[in-house]
Amino acid sequence: MLAGKRILLIIAAGIAAYKSLDLIRRLRERGVSVTPVLTRAAEEFVTPLSVSALAGEEAHRDLFDLTKEAEMGHIQLSRVADLVVVAPATADLMAKMAGGQADDLASTLLMATDTPVLIAPAMNVRMWEHPATQRNLATLQGDGVAVVGPNSGDMACGEHGPGRMAEPLEIVAAIEARLASGPLAGRRIVVTSGPTHEPIDPVRYIANRSSGAQGTAIARALVALGAEVVFVTGPAEVPPPEGVTLVKVQTARQMHDAVMAALPADAGVFAAAVADWRVAKEATSKMKKTAGGLPVLEFAENPDILKAVAGLEDSRPALVIGFAAETDDVIRHATEKRARKGCDWILANDVSAGTGIMGGTENAIVLISDAGAEEWPRMTKTEVASRLARRIAEALEAG
Repeated sequence: MLAGKRILLIIAAGIAAYKSLDLIRRLRERGVSVTPVLTRAAEEFVTPLSVSALAGEEAHRDLFDLTKEAEMGHIQLSRVADLVVVAPATADLMAKMAGGQADDLASTLLMATDTPVLIAPAMNVRMWEHPATQRNLATLQGDGVAVVGPNSGDMACGEHGPGRMAEPLEIVAAIEARLASGPLAGRRIVVTSGPTHEPIDPVRYIANRSSGAQGTAIARALVALGAEVVFVTGPAEVPPPEGVTLVKVQTARQMHDAVMAALPADAGVFAAAVADWRVAKEATSKMKKTAGGLPVLEFAENPDILKAVAGLEDSRPALVIGFAAETDDVIRHATEKRARKGCDWILANDVSAGTGIMGGTENAIVLISDAGAEEWPRMTKTEVASRLARRIAEALEAG
């Protein structure tokens, strides 16, 4: 898929810069030409010699190279590639991009390009969660910049949380998705998947039964049609698909916040089995059995993600799709749910005992829309996903 493509790879500072060396190798293995650009600070982490050796091209570093600038070299660099990739993308460089600042080679290239841009953020968890970074991220996404990662995990600074740069193969998959051609090319779609876990105490939680298989299959099918997919998943049993911007969450409130941060989007597919309730007051230590009887749990309602997105004014996706897992009177309950939530489509299924759908490999869908109820034959979840992805492409094309 990538053979013959040209990537302009901008490497910013940070310990994650070492991953850029493996990224170059992975891209070269796939027949990609990589033109590397290093910020001055990036040279503290990787050397121009190592980058050039792996890329097979000179590592560009200085905006004011008189030989090249006589021919406006920075303009040429910014426009001959099929895609500009920034990995790692630091908080500082993201701020420059969002603010339109151009005071070195990397930021000038990003300002001068009319080529699609993909960034792989990497920074301390507090920097990633800072309101300024989140505002800049929203601005960049609104400008059409694609994002892969960051992932959660341990960091070089000793902290733990979101901020780790996506792994090289994840970035390669995101590059493939960004350069893919298909009916959903240029479309941004948010997909939720898996269950949510609502803690009771440090060792117990409330959850819905969901493997995440259907949501994962949908995300994979959308990527195959060229969509840029933000995949917000709870603790699912199945591994996440490649080629998506992966956001892992645990609770319904975290999923709500992640979805809102991922907007604007052309469509939203809300396949996650979100717990409707949570314990109003989570215990900070393990609850013990006592002779006094059973504990009394007070519940609170979780945010209604589907209804919240469907009710947005400025950033509502053009197509909002929900799911309804029912055990009886499927069409009536799903039709009522669609009206209650204000979404465009509901994909309803019968998950009662004996169907084998919940946690299984097959599904039997009824699509509820303005046109009424359309029953699909029982098929694999992969086939359901492919059919839905094609319908989404047709609906978005039709406006």
